[in-house]
Amino acid sequence: MPPKKGLYANIQAKKKRIAKGSGEKMRKPGQEGAPSTKDFKDAEKTAKKSQAKTSTRSKATGGKAKASKKAKP
Repeated sequence: MPPKKGLYANIQAKKKRIAKGSGEKMRKPGQEGAPSTKDFKDAEKTAKKSQAKTSTRSKATGGKAKASKKAKP
């Protein structure tokens, strides 16, 4: 059996189905069956590093922001 996709993958899949007109609705926080705060915290702990937010700075520049070119008058 393939591994489960995870909480955020399930949420994104449902949003896509809703956008296509499936008639489903997202559950409100606190409703039965809706993910709890604990579920989100657990998902953070198991998130893959490739899915984590990355810095806007390039690794190629050693983490230093590139100097912007000024327009010539």
